[in-house]
Amino acid sequence: MSHTHKSTNGRSPGTWPLRAAFGALGAVSPALAGRAGARLFLTPPRHRVPPREREALAATEPFALAHGGGILRGFSLGTGPTVLLVHDWGGRSGDLAPLAQALAAAGCTAVAFDAPAHGRSSGHVASMLHFADAAVAVAERFAARVAAGHSLGAGALAFAASRGLDLDAAVLLAPPTTPVSFVDGLAAALAFSPRVRAAVDARIVRRVGLPYDAVDLVRLAPAAPPPFLVVHDRDDREVPLAAGVALAEAWRARLVVTSGLGHRRILRDRAVLAQALAFLTSHLPRCGCGRFAEAPDPGGAWRCAGCLVADDLWARGRRRERLFA
Repeated sequence: MSHTHKSTNGRSPGTWPLRAAFGALGAVSPALAGRAGARLFLTPPRHRVPPREREALAATEPFALAHGGGILRGFSLGTGPTVLLVHDWGGRSGDLAPLAQALAAAGCTAVAFDAPAHGRSSGHVASMLHFADAAVAVAERFAARVAAGHSLGAGALAFAASRGLDLDAAVLLAPPTTPVSFVDGLAAALAFSPRVRAAVDARIVRRVGLPYDAVDLVRLAPAAPPPFLVVHDRDDREVPLAAGVALAEAWRARLVVTSGLGHRRILRDRAVLAQALAFLTSHLPRCGCGRFAEAPDPGGAWRCAGCLVADDLWARGRRRERLFA
């Protein structure tokens, strides 16, 4: 399931012609109106990259990953243990550049991708299932065990965790509890009749391959959920605070409520970034020297790259000494 278009929030001038069109089509054929409504719902908008984001991405390392018959494109930034970042519906990996920069400065590798049908990735339609499957693929490719997501991307991380993605921790910024609420928003904005709404629901379920109750994150909360930090703003007009509260309660997550940031400024707020950074890094393994660990040594102890190299050189020296003793 997915997110409504920002242009169908009832305030855009473009909403009224769509209302009229769906009203006329629905009167003639609710099935055709349902097909058109589902297509509209599952098709994300693509936006031009602003100069600020283009400058931030210039310092990153791009990657491309084959996935589901298409290509996922994204970037990595920094060195050290990997933290996966997942953007919102209609967004791009670059939306998470402020958090990526903070993670890189702290000694981590931030990895973000454009979801299917978003940004530079291929595809035409998307849903929370598409987001979640892509997140699993990128997490496996880069061996990420901690993650952060925004809005639908946050919901997708929780959904992926409920389906087996092994996370040590995650930060969920403005998460929804179910994408069905976005269908409700679209139906209200375009004044769907009950017959058109039923046809839209049926078509979405058919296209995505999951019934609505299968993406209810409150219902899907596992018995032993991974540590989550949920950050949600009181003034969020796209995903209400009640959603973050409900998800945090169901997943036994820590909840931080902010004010005055809305749905998007939460991605750039320094206090939010600091809390997200502290939470994520507190769940990363540490080497005995104090730096972030990157891989286990032969004995299973997690070590940083420098200590692994030093251990290897020491082991080679010991073998050489025994050889010539």
